[in-house]
Amino acid sequence: MITAKNYIDPIKDIGKELLNIEKPGRYVGGEYGIYNHDNKLLKMAIAFPDLYEIGMSNQAIKILYNNLNQIEDVSCDRVFAPAPDFEKLLIEKNLPLYTLDAGKPLFQLDILGVSLGYELGITGMLSILKSGWIPIKNTDRTKEHPIIIIGGPAVSNPLPFQNFADAVWVGEAEDAFFEFIKKVRDAKRSGAIRDDLLRLINAEDAIWVPGKKAKRHIDTNFAAPNQVIPALPVPSIKVIQDHGSVEIMRGCPNGCRFCHAGIWYRPARMKSIETIEKEVDTFVQSAGYREITLSSLSSGDFIGIEELIKLLNDKYKNRHISFQLPSLKVSSFSLPLIESISETRKSGLTFAIETPADAWQLSLNKEVSKENVISILKEAKKHGWKSAKFYFMIGLPVGNFKEGYEHNNEEEEIVNFLVDIYRNTNIQIHVNIGTFVPKPHTPYQWVAQIDEQVAHNKLKFIRDTLRPLGFKVSTHDPFISTIEGILSRGDERVGDIIEQAFSLGCRLDAWDEYFKRDIWKQVIEQHNTVISEILSERSLDVDLPWDSIISKTSRNFLKNEYINSLTSELTSSCLEECNHNCGICGRKENVVKNSIHAHKGYHLIENVSGVINESPSMIVRKKITYKIVFSYTKEHTAIFIPHLSLVELFSKAFIRADLPIQFTEGFNPLPRLDIAAPLSIGITALEEIATVELTNHIDSNIFIHKLNKVLPMDIQIKQALLIAIPEGSKKYSSPSLLWGYRYKTDEGVFDIKANEDKLFRETYLKNTDKSLLDLTRLTVLADNGIGAYTDYFTRYRELYSEKM
Repeated sequence: MITAKNYIDPIKDIGKELLNIEKPGRYVGGEYGIYNHDNKLLKMAIAFPDLYEIGMSNQAIKILYNNLNQIEDVSCDRVFAPAPDFEKLLIEKNLPLYTLDAGKPLFQLDILGVSLGYELGITGMLSILKSGWIPIKNTDRTKEHPIIIIGGPAVSNPLPFQNFADAVWVGEAEDAFFEFIKKVRDAKRSGAIRDDLLRLINAEDAIWVPGKKAKRHIDTNFAAPNQVIPALPVPSIKVIQDHGSVEIMRGCPNGCRFCHAGIWYRPARMKSIETIEKEVDTFVQSAGYREITLSSLSSGDFIGIEELIKLLNDKYKNRHISFQLPSLKVSSFSLPLIESISETRKSGLTFAIETPADAWQLSLNKEVSKENVISILKEAKKHGWKSAKFYFMIGLPVGNFKEGYEHNNEEEEIVNFLVDIYRNTNIQIHVNIGTFVPKPHTPYQWVAQIDEQVAHNKLKFIRDTLRPLGFKVSTHDPFISTIEGILSRGDERVGDIIEQAFSLGCRLDAWDEYFKRDIWKQVIEQHNTVISEILSERSLDVDLPWDSIISKTSRNFLKNEYINSLTSELTSSCLEECNHNCGICGRKENVVKNSIHAHKGYHLIENVSGVINESPSMIVRKKITYKIVFSYTKEHTAIFIPHLSLVELFSKAFIRADLPIQFTEGFNPLPRLDIAAPLSIGITALEEIATVELTNHIDSNIFIHKLNKVLPMDIQIKQALLIAIPEGSKKYSSPSLLWGYRYKTDEGVFDIKANEDKLFRETYLKNTDKSLLDLTRLTVLADNGIGAYTDYFTRYRELYSEKM
């Protein structure tokens, strides 16, 4: 029997050791917007098999987390892959990996769900299992272990992962997965044990296990209003994509033949403008984001996208909220649209060309005219744009690829295309070039993947030719693409390859600093015959490893699309009248369009009814400047929040609290916030000092009350003072008034000047039994103007009148 603590408090159990771990804030939780998990019958966690800063940028995790925690008697916590230094620490301390919110050891859960967004995450998943004291192979698990369910787009071919999962969910989670979890909860209420639950799980249509077919689940209610909005929790440390993400459309109408996501997420479904506006409101008001991405596979194809951006800009631009469209195809690219997006912050120009020749474009079912790109860039230069980014792929099945990818000269065509663009526009060009991986359930699932060495030679030619001409070129490692091809196109034999690589130390393979190239090469060489078979061309009539997955896009449609690709024949968009039944529509799943043009309230007009034309932050500043001086605590989990992350944390909290904060001027406006002194990670603080400038006066008690409601649990405002600074008076920032600090140790209380602080801490830490966790900073002290110190509130009262 496995024995361990029922609860792990990372601060108490490993707090001192966390000081030596990179980014310890990854492992302590405590963010704003987490759920309470006490007294729930079914205990789950959702895992993302990468580091915290990647996982907390993933919208699928937030969708699952928020929806599952809405279910009665179900607890769904979060866990992410440990970095190697933290994995090693857990082993040294004989502790299992635990959930972030409740500190529950993973092996004590009922269900661990893993969202596998990309194939290279599989070793991260195995590190989560092993660190959580869960056997990585399903055959080694017992009634004491949780059931492991994996899902996500990377398991559209689940065979390579079948040794590690107890079950695979195929397709979208909403809303069938949540109903499915209710069945599991009810079974547990009735006394079901692990084997009983597994039988129930395996009977589900969307569940795949070896020997069983599974039907991809499609969320037919995606566009329906009143869905759970996945805005929370808000990370307390910097993550990769620190912005709100509102999914305006799922699926894509274009049918690009190389795009796995475009086929896998059929049909295209669009939300209404009203629903999108409500979600944006939630991300701003409940989460505090000032940058919102309107996400989809092809946002430019959203019907009425320009009207939507106009509406949102009119409502939010005076509140310093900006909007981004990450996926615009060239044919939907209009400069007025880009200008609208950039009203608050100027975004970059990005062109996903993929392949340069016109006939090759048609093979991919795309149309990207070089002349159109040149025209857009010339016009963009007139409006201030100075650079553009281009995306290409090598190894696409275009031209005479059947004679060998080395013969189609795509690398030369890419170079010629870009040089011609530059000569005609004189704009700075950034180029990103990847290596194509033919994925399951697409028209290219039968083609061979480009050889790694051939890909390497092509990429080298592009780099060596373009960089001397001033182009900024980045390329994706073709060896990584080879591994991705093995994991996405393989069968059950790949499980042994994964296990071997993991046992030899492979982790977090999407990260350059963690990727172990030598180990992967060694493992691949040992399985060269199998891998050569996996990456080679396949006949249109042979069985494929992933045939047990019913994607609902018919095999005949994919075959016809592949044949159309060979003859460079276009297939029309799914938003047009359909003449190419792919097998999706006609059941209860259908393309869902919005009806923006039929709604009289959404035409392009100068002022849209109901929008906010003015916000407190844009009111013309009066002769008196108002500023709040406030003190706050930083305890328990918050001691691992770095200084810059703390500044961003307060910035979001001000928005959530709807406070009249004054912003800076310029390209990227920020709250006029200053913090008296940074605090080293690991030190508890009871009275840190900061000031923030306001556009209008506000009662200090209201400031405290509103802000405390929207701060993480371990940061709280203790005091606040509103001051009025007359026009012409000097504005004293809190750092400019700094005298020093008052510390408490087990030896007493010490008042330390700011310039002696470093020496004080170094002297204290010479005692090897001590760490920064043993220090408490009681308060930050202000210079009283005559060489001594006082508290900040007294000092500001002396400098300015207190506003009552």
